[in-house]
Amino acid sequence: MKKETHPEYREVLFHDTSVDKYFLIPSTLNTDQTKEWEDGKTYPYYPLDISSASHPFYTGKHKIVDTGGRVDRFKKRFAKTASAEQKLAEAPTEEVVEVTQEEISEAPVEEVQEDVSEAPTEEVVEEETPKEKE
Repeated sequence: MKKETHPEYREVLFHDTSVDKYFLIPSTLNTDQTKEWEDGKTYPYYPLDISSASHPFYTGKHKIVDTGGRVDRFKKRFAKTASAEQKLAEAPTEEVVEVTQEEISEAPVEEVQEDVSEAPTEEVVEEETPKEKE
C-alpha cells in the first residue's frame, strides 16, 4: 500500500444507544469522540441509532406496519362506485301498469286549450331571390 493515500484502519468502538450494546470493530471511520473500553484502552467512539442488535429484521421482532392505510385508501377510492351501485339497488323501481284498449276507450277525454298569447311567435321574412331582382 502507498503511504498517506489510504485512510487509517483501526479499531473503533460502536455503541448502539437503543439497546445499550457496544461493538469493537476495525474501521476507517473518522470520529472526534473517544471512550475507554473494558480492556482499559481508549478507542475512537461512534454512537449508533440502530444496529444488528436492535434492528427488527435481525432480532426476529419484525413487524409489518401498514403506515399508508392501503386497505382504507382502496376502500375510499372504490367507495364511490360501490355507493352508486348501492343507490341503484335501493332506488324504488317504476311500476309498469298494463292498460287494456277497453280502459283507454272508456277514459274521459280532456280538452286541451292552448293559450295563443303565450305561444312564441315567429316573424316570417320573405327574402328576394336573385331571379326576382332581374
